[in-house]
Amino acid sequence: MAALGASRAAAGLLRAQSLGVWRGLRTTAALPQMPQAKSQNAKAEGTFQVTMLPGDGVGPELMHAVKEVFKAASVPVVFDEHHLSEVQNTASEEKLDRVVDSMKESKVALIGKIHTPMEYKGDLASYDMRLRRKLDLFANVVHVKSLPGYQTRHNNLDLVIIREQTEGEYSSLEHESVKGVIECLKIITRAKSQRIAKFAFDYATKKGRAKVTAVHKANIMKLGDGLFLQCCKEVAELYPKIKFDTMIIDNCCMQLVQNPYQFDVLVMPNLYGNIVDNLAAGLVGGAGVVPGESYSAEYAVFELGARHPFAQAVGRNIANPTAMLLSASNMLRHLNLEHHSNVISDAVKKVIKGGKVRTRDLGGYSTTSDFVKSVIDNLHPHYGA
Repeated sequence: MAALGASRAAAGLLRAQSLGVWRGLRTTAALPQMPQAKSQNAKAEGTFQVTMLPGDGVGPELMHAVKEVFKAASVPVVFDEHHLSEVQNTASEEKLDRVVDSMKESKVALIGKIHTPMEYKGDLASYDMRLRRKLDLFANVVHVKSLPGYQTRHNNLDLVIIREQTEGEYSSLEHESVKGVIECLKIITRAKSQRIAKFAFDYATKKGRAKVTAVHKANIMKLGDGLFLQCCKEVAELYPKIKFDTMIIDNCCMQLVQNPYQFDVLVMPNLYGNIVDNLAAGLVGGAGVVPGESYSAEYAVFELGARHPFAQAVGRNIANPTAMLLSASNMLRHLNLEHHSNVISDAVKKVIKGGKVRTRDLGGYSTTSDFVKSVIDNLHPHYGA
Protein backbone atom coordinates (compact mmCIF):
# COMPACT_ATOMS: atom_id res chain seq x y z
CA MET A 1 0.00 0.00 0.00
CA ALA A 2 2.86 2.37 0.82
CA ALA A 3 4.43 1.72 -2.57
CA LEU A 4 1.08 2.31 -4.26
CA GLY A 5 0.69 5.60 -2.39
CA ALA A 6 4.16 6.69 -3.38
CA SER A 7 3.44 5.83 -7.01
CA ARG A 8 0.22 7.84 -6.95
CA ALA A 9 2.00 10.75 -5.30
CA ALA A 10 4.69 10.72 -7.99
CA ALA A 11 2.06 10.63 -10.71
CA GLY A 12 0.23 13.49 -9.03
CA LEU A 13 3.40 15.54 -8.90
CA LEU A 14 4.03 14.96 -12.58
CA ARG A 15 0.46 15.99 -13.44
CA ALA A 16 0.95 19.19 -11.49
CA GLN A 17 4.17 19.79 -13.36
CA SER A 18 2.44 19.21 -16.67
CA LEU A 19 -0.01 21.98 -15.80
CA GLY A 20 2.62 24.29 -14.33
CA VAL A 21 6.32 23.98 -14.95
CA TRP A 22 5.82 21.79 -18.03
CA ARG A 23 3.38 24.23 -19.61
CA GLY A 24 6.28 26.26 -20.97
CA LEU A 25 7.79 23.15 -22.53
CA ARG A 26 4.51 22.17 -24.12
CA THR A 27 4.04 25.51 -25.79
CA THR A 28 7.61 26.22 -26.79
CA ALA A 29 10.12 23.41 -26.98
CA ALA A 30 7.80 20.42 -27.22
CA LEU A 31 5.36 22.14 -29.54
CA PRO A 32 7.80 24.41 -31.38
CA GLN A 33 6.01 27.42 -32.81
CA MET A 34 7.45 30.80 -33.65
CA PRO A 35 6.04 33.55 -31.42
CA GLN A 36 3.73 35.79 -33.41
CA ALA A 37 5.50 39.09 -32.71
CA LYS A 38 9.02 39.00 -34.11
CA SER A 39 9.13 42.24 -36.09
CA GLN A 40 11.69 43.69 -33.67
CA ASN A 41 14.17 41.05 -34.91
CA ALA A 42 13.57 41.71 -38.58
CA LYS A 43 15.86 43.72 -40.85
CA ALA A 44 12.81 44.93 -42.78
CA GLU A 45 9.07 44.68 -42.37
CA GLY A 46 7.99 41.09 -42.92
CA THR A 47 11.57 39.80 -42.90
CA PHE A 48 12.92 37.31 -40.37
CA GLN A 49 16.45 37.35 -38.99
CA VAL A 50 18.09 33.95 -38.63
CA THR A 51 21.49 33.19 -37.09
CA MET A 52 23.73 31.21 -39.45
CA LEU A 53 26.78 29.13 -38.49
CA PRO A 54 28.26 27.45 -41.60
CA GLY A 55 30.57 25.25 -39.52
CA ASP A 56 33.37 23.07 -40.88
CA GLY A 57 33.89 20.74 -43.83
CA VAL A 58 31.27 21.23 -46.54
CA GLY A 59 29.15 23.38 -44.22
CA PRO A 60 29.93 26.65 -46.06
CA GLU A 61 29.08 25.02 -49.42
CA LEU A 62 25.78 23.73 -48.06
CA MET A 63 24.92 27.15 -46.66
CA HIS A 64 25.68 28.67 -50.06
CA ALA A 65 23.19 26.20 -51.56
CA VAL A 66 20.56 27.31 -49.04
CA LYS A 67 21.17 30.98 -49.84
CA GLU A 68 20.85 30.33 -53.58
CA VAL A 69 17.56 28.47 -53.17
CA PHE A 70 16.19 31.04 -50.72
CA LYS A 71 17.03 33.82 -53.16
CA ALA A 72 15.31 32.02 -56.04
CA ALA A 73 12.24 31.36 -53.88
CA SER A 74 12.14 34.96 -52.56
CA VAL A 75 12.25 33.76 -48.96
CA PRO A 76 11.91 36.71 -46.53
CA VAL A 77 14.88 35.71 -44.35
CA VAL A 78 18.06 37.66 -43.56
CA PHE A 79 20.99 35.65 -42.23
CA ASP A 80 23.22 36.95 -39.44
CA GLU A 81 26.28 34.88 -40.29
CA HIS A 82 28.99 33.90 -37.79
CA HIS A 83 32.05 31.68 -38.12
CA LEU A 84 33.05 29.39 -35.27
CA SER A 85 35.60 26.66 -35.98
CA GLU A 86 38.11 24.86 -33.78
CA VAL A 87 39.66 23.28 -36.87
CA GLN A 88 40.36 26.64 -38.52
CA ASN A 89 41.28 28.26 -35.19
CA THR A 90 38.48 30.80 -35.49
CA ALA A 91 36.80 29.76 -32.23
CA SER A 92 37.01 31.90 -29.10
CA GLU A 93 34.83 32.74 -26.12
CA GLU A 94 34.26 36.16 -27.62
CA LYS A 95 32.96 34.69 -30.88
CA LEU A 96 30.85 32.18 -28.99
CA ASP A 97 29.28 35.01 -27.02
CA ARG A 98 28.51 36.83 -30.27
CA VAL A 99 26.68 33.76 -31.56
CA VAL A 100 24.70 33.54 -28.32
CA ASP A 101 23.83 37.24 -28.53
CA SER A 102 22.63 36.75 -32.11
CA MET A 103 20.50 33.81 -30.98
CA LYS A 104 19.00 35.88 -28.19
CA GLU A 105 17.75 38.25 -30.85
CA SER A 106 16.73 35.85 -33.61
CA LYS A 107 15.69 32.80 -31.50
CA VAL A 108 16.33 30.65 -34.59
CA ALA A 109 19.52 29.35 -36.22
CA LEU A 110 20.67 27.27 -39.17
CA ILE A 111 24.00 25.61 -38.46
CA GLY A 112 26.48 23.26 -40.07
CA LYS A 113 28.68 20.78 -38.27
CA ILE A 114 31.18 22.43 -35.91
CA HIS A 115 33.87 19.77 -35.93
CA THR A 116 35.39 18.69 -32.63
CA PRO A 117 39.11 17.75 -32.83
CA MET A 118 40.16 14.63 -30.96
CA GLU A 119 43.26 16.29 -29.56
CA TYR A 120 43.00 17.47 -25.95
CA LYS A 121 43.97 21.16 -25.75
CA GLY A 122 43.14 21.90 -22.15
CA ASP A 123 39.34 22.07 -22.34
CA LEU A 124 37.20 18.96 -22.46
CA ALA A 125 34.05 20.70 -23.69
CA SER A 126 34.04 21.54 -27.42
CA TYR A 127 32.60 24.81 -28.69
CA ASP A 128 29.71 22.90 -30.21
CA MET A 129 28.86 21.42 -26.81
CA ARG A 130 29.32 24.76 -25.07
CA LEU A 131 26.97 26.47 -27.51
CA ARG A 132 24.27 23.85 -26.93
CA ARG A 133 24.64 24.19 -23.17
CA LYS A 134 24.54 27.99 -23.22
CA LEU A 135 21.30 27.83 -25.19
CA ASP A 136 20.06 24.80 -23.21
CA LEU A 137 19.31 22.92 -26.44
CA PHE A 138 18.21 19.82 -24.56
CA ALA A 139 16.12 18.10 -27.25
CA ASN A 140 17.56 16.90 -30.54
CA VAL A 141 14.95 15.67 -33.03
CA VAL A 142 15.82 13.64 -36.13
CA HIS A 143 12.96 12.66 -38.41
CA VAL A 144 14.13 9.69 -40.46
CA LYS A 145 11.90 9.35 -43.50
CA SER A 146 12.37 7.57 -46.80
CA LEU A 147 12.60 9.78 -49.88
CA PRO A 148 10.21 8.70 -52.66
CA GLY A 149 12.17 7.65 -55.72
CA TYR A 150 15.31 6.58 -53.87
CA GLN A 151 15.25 2.87 -53.14
CA THR A 152 16.94 1.42 -50.05
CA ARG A 153 16.74 -1.92 -48.29
CA HIS A 154 13.82 -0.62 -46.20
CA ASN A 155 11.44 1.73 -47.99
CA ASN A 156 8.57 3.85 -46.64
CA LEU A 157 10.33 4.39 -43.31
CA ASP A 158 8.99 7.11 -41.02
CA LEU A 159 10.40 7.29 -37.49
CA VAL A 160 11.58 9.99 -35.11
CA ILE A 161 14.61 9.88 -32.79
CA ILE A 162 14.56 12.23 -29.80
CA ARG A 163 17.81 12.61 -27.90
CA GLU A 164 18.65 14.38 -24.64
CA GLN A 165 21.83 16.28 -25.46
CA THR A 166 22.87 18.34 -22.44
CA GLU A 167 24.08 15.59 -20.08
CA GLY A 168 24.75 11.85 -20.17
CA GLU A 169 28.11 10.69 -21.47
CA TYR A 170 28.81 14.11 -23.01
CA SER A 171 29.07 15.92 -19.69
CA SER A 172 32.80 16.64 -20.20
CA LEU A 173 33.66 15.26 -16.78
CA GLU A 174 36.85 13.23 -17.20
CA HIS A 175 40.00 12.94 -15.13
CA GLU A 176 42.96 10.67 -14.54
CA SER A 177 42.45 9.34 -11.03
CA VAL A 178 45.83 7.56 -10.99
CA LYS A 179 48.34 7.21 -13.79
CA GLY A 180 46.93 5.05 -16.55
CA VAL A 181 43.36 5.12 -15.19
CA ILE A 182 40.80 7.53 -16.67
CA GLU A 183 37.39 8.11 -15.14
CA CYS A 184 34.71 9.44 -17.49
CA LEU A 185 31.49 10.37 -15.69
CA LYS A 186 28.01 9.91 -17.11
CA ILE A 187 25.46 12.26 -15.56
CA ILE A 188 21.75 11.43 -15.51
CA THR A 189 19.35 13.67 -13.60
CA ARG A 190 15.67 13.28 -12.81
CA ALA A 191 14.81 16.80 -13.97
CA LYS A 192 16.39 16.43 -17.42
CA SER A 193 15.15 12.88 -17.89
CA GLN A 194 11.59 13.96 -17.11
CA ARG A 195 11.98 16.96 -19.41
CA ILE A 196 13.09 14.95 -22.45
CA ALA A 197 10.45 12.28 -21.80
CA LYS A 198 7.77 14.97 -21.60
CA PHE A 199 9.08 16.48 -24.82
CA ALA A 200 8.87 13.10 -26.58
CA PHE A 201 5.27 12.46 -25.52
CA ASP A 202 4.22 16.02 -26.35
CA TYR A 203 5.84 15.64 -29.77
CA ALA A 204 4.04 12.33 -30.35
CA THR A 205 0.74 13.90 -29.32
CA LYS A 206 1.13 16.92 -31.59
CA LYS A 207 2.31 14.91 -34.60
CA GLY A 208 -0.33 12.19 -34.24
CA ARG A 209 2.19 9.48 -33.42
CA ALA A 210 1.02 6.29 -31.77
CA LYS A 211 4.00 4.98 -29.79
CA VAL A 212 7.03 6.12 -27.81
CA THR A 213 9.93 3.73 -27.14
CA ALA A 214 12.41 4.54 -24.36
CA VAL A 215 15.88 3.23 -25.26
CA HIS A 216 18.26 2.43 -22.38
CA LYS A 217 20.88 0.14 -20.87
CA ALA A 218 19.36 -0.11 -17.41
CA ASN A 219 20.24 -3.80 -17.14
CA ILE A 220 23.89 -2.76 -16.77
CA MET A 221 23.78 0.89 -15.68
CA LYS A 222 21.12 0.19 -13.09
CA LEU A 223 21.18 3.56 -11.35
CA GLY A 224 21.92 5.98 -14.22
CA ASP A 225 19.87 4.48 -17.03
CA GLY A 226 17.55 3.08 -14.39
CA LEU A 227 16.62 6.64 -13.39
CA PHE A 228 16.11 7.66 -17.03
CA LEU A 229 13.86 4.66 -17.61
CA GLN A 230 11.86 5.30 -14.45
CA CYS A 231 11.26 8.92 -15.46
CA CYS A 232 10.03 7.82 -18.88
CA LYS A 233 7.61 5.36 -17.26
CA GLU A 234 6.26 8.03 -14.90
CA VAL A 235 5.69 10.51 -17.74
CA ALA A 236 4.10 7.79 -19.89
CA GLU A 237 1.32 7.44 -17.29
CA LEU A 238 0.17 10.96 -18.18
CA TYR A 239 -0.40 9.96 -21.81
CA PRO A 240 -2.72 6.92 -21.80
CA LYS A 241 -3.49 7.34 -25.52
CA ILE A 242 0.17 6.93 -26.50
CA LYS A 243 1.51 3.38 -26.43
CA PHE A 244 4.75 3.09 -24.44
CA ASP A 245 7.43 0.43 -24.49
CA THR A 246 11.12 0.10 -23.68
CA MET A 247 14.10 -1.48 -25.41
CA ILE A 248 17.75 -2.05 -24.53
CA ILE A 249 20.06 -0.04 -26.79
CA ASP A 250 21.99 -2.96 -28.33
CA ASN A 251 18.78 -4.79 -29.22
CA CYS A 252 17.36 -1.51 -30.55
CA CYS A 253 20.24 -1.18 -33.01
CA MET A 254 19.69 -4.72 -34.29
CA GLN A 255 15.93 -4.21 -34.56
CA LEU A 256 16.41 -0.96 -36.49
CA VAL A 257 18.41 -2.86 -39.11
CA GLN A 258 16.13 -5.92 -39.22
CA ASN A 259 12.66 -4.40 -38.77
CA PRO A 260 12.63 -0.60 -38.41
CA TYR A 261 8.88 -0.44 -39.12
CA GLN A 262 8.12 -1.39 -35.52
CA PHE A 263 9.34 2.02 -34.30
CA ASP A 264 7.52 5.33 -34.21
CA VAL A 265 9.10 7.80 -31.74
CA LEU A 266 12.26 6.79 -29.85
CA VAL A 267 13.58 8.73 -26.84
CA MET A 268 17.00 8.13 -25.33
CA PRO A 269 20.02 9.61 -23.50
CA ASN A 270 22.81 11.46 -25.25
CA LEU A 271 25.31 8.89 -26.54
CA TYR A 272 22.69 6.35 -27.61
CA GLY A 273 20.90 9.07 -29.57
CA ASN A 274 24.09 10.06 -31.35
CA ILE A 275 24.70 6.49 -32.47
CA VAL A 276 21.09 5.72 -33.41
CA ASP A 277 20.77 8.99 -35.38
CA ASN A 278 23.60 7.88 -37.64
CA LEU A 279 22.43 4.28 -37.90
CA ALA A 280 18.91 5.33 -38.85
CA ALA A 281 20.18 7.92 -41.35
CA GLY A 282 22.02 5.11 -43.09
CA LEU A 283 18.74 3.27 -43.58
CA VAL A 284 17.32 5.99 -45.85
CA GLY A 285 20.37 7.18 -47.76
CA GLY A 286 22.94 8.53 -45.32
CA ALA A 287 23.98 11.79 -43.70
CA GLY A 288 23.29 13.77 -46.85
CA VAL A 289 19.52 13.33 -46.80
CA VAL A 290 18.37 13.50 -43.18
CA PRO A 291 17.57 16.86 -41.53
CA GLY A 292 17.67 17.50 -37.79
CA GLU A 293 16.71 20.14 -35.26
CA SER A 294 17.40 21.00 -31.63
CA TYR A 295 15.14 22.82 -29.17
CA SER A 296 15.26 24.59 -25.86
CA ALA A 297 12.30 26.31 -24.23
CA GLU A 298 13.33 29.48 -26.07
CA TYR A 299 15.48 28.60 -29.08
CA ALA A 300 15.28 26.43 -32.19
CA VAL A 301 18.34 25.29 -34.15
CA PHE A 302 18.08 23.55 -37.53
CA GLU A 303 20.94 21.37 -38.67
CA LEU A 304 21.97 18.05 -40.19
CA GLY A 305 20.39 14.95 -38.67
CA ALA A 306 23.66 13.01 -38.79
CA ARG A 307 26.36 15.58 -38.04
CA HIS A 308 29.29 14.97 -40.37
CA PRO A 309 31.66 17.64 -41.76
CA PHE A 310 32.44 15.46 -44.85
CA ALA A 311 35.88 17.10 -44.89
CA GLN A 312 37.16 14.95 -47.76
CA ALA A 313 34.62 16.59 -50.07
CA VAL A 314 35.59 20.22 -49.32
CA GLY A 315 35.98 22.28 -52.47
CA ARG A 316 35.09 19.40 -54.79
CA ASN A 317 31.47 20.43 -55.42
CA ILE A 318 30.17 16.93 -54.64
CA ALA A 319 28.36 17.34 -51.29
CA ASN A 320 24.67 16.45 -51.15
CA PRO A 321 22.68 19.54 -50.04
CA THR A 322 19.41 17.61 -49.52
CA ALA A 323 19.61 17.38 -45.72
CA MET A 324 20.51 21.05 -45.28
CA LEU A 325 17.80 22.21 -47.70
CA LEU A 326 15.17 20.09 -45.94
CA SER A 327 16.39 21.40 -42.59
CA ALA A 328 16.09 24.95 -43.92
CA SER A 329 12.57 24.11 -45.09
CA ASN A 330 11.71 22.89 -41.59
CA MET A 331 13.09 26.15 -40.22
CA LEU A 332 10.75 28.12 -42.49
CA ARG A 333 7.81 26.07 -41.22
CA HIS A 334 8.87 26.94 -37.68
CA LEU A 335 8.82 30.61 -38.71
CA ASN A 336 5.25 30.10 -39.98
CA LEU A 337 6.42 30.60 -43.57
CA GLU A 338 4.44 27.54 -44.66
CA HIS A 339 4.27 28.41 -48.35
CA HIS A 340 8.00 28.91 -48.76
CA SER A 341 8.70 25.81 -46.70
CA ASN A 342 6.46 23.62 -48.86
CA VAL A 343 7.77 25.07 -52.12
CA ILE A 344 11.38 24.25 -51.22
CA SER A 345 10.77 20.80 -49.72
CA ASP A 346 8.57 19.83 -52.67
CA ALA A 347 11.24 20.96 -55.13
CA VAL A 348 13.96 18.94 -53.34
CA LYS A 349 11.77 15.83 -53.25
CA LYS A 350 10.91 16.21 -56.96
CA VAL A 351 14.61 16.23 -57.83
CA ILE A 352 15.21 13.08 -55.76
CA LYS A 353 12.15 11.34 -57.18
CA GLY A 354 13.09 12.25 -60.75
CA GLY A 355 16.34 10.35 -60.34
CA LYS A 356 18.18 12.26 -63.07
CA VAL A 357 20.19 14.52 -60.78
CA ARG A 358 21.88 12.65 -57.95
CA THR A 359 25.08 13.33 -56.04
CA ARG A 360 27.72 10.66 -55.56
CA ASP A 361 26.51 9.54 -52.14
CA LEU A 362 23.24 8.49 -53.80
CA GLY A 363 24.98 6.66 -56.63
CA GLY A 364 25.00 9.47 -59.18
CA TYR A 365 27.57 11.79 -60.75
CA SER A 366 25.90 15.19 -60.33
CA THR A 367 27.63 18.05 -58.55
CA THR A 368 26.28 20.13 -55.70
CA SER A 369 25.72 22.94 -58.21
CA ASP A 370 23.78 20.60 -60.52
CA PHE A 371 21.50 19.60 -57.67
CA VAL A 372 20.91 23.19 -56.55
CA LYS A 373 20.14 24.29 -60.13
CA SER A 374 17.65 21.45 -60.50
CA VAL A 375 15.95 22.39 -57.22
CA ILE A 376 15.69 26.02 -58.36
CA ASP A 377 14.25 24.90 -61.71
CA ASN A 378 11.58 22.98 -59.80
CA LEU A 379 10.64 26.07 -57.80
CA HIS A 380 9.41 27.92 -60.88
CA PRO A 381 6.04 26.20 -61.38
CA HIS A 382 5.00 27.45 -57.93
CA TYR A 383 5.73 31.00 -58.99
CA GLY A 384 3.90 30.91 -62.26
CA ALA A 385 6.98 30.44 -64.44
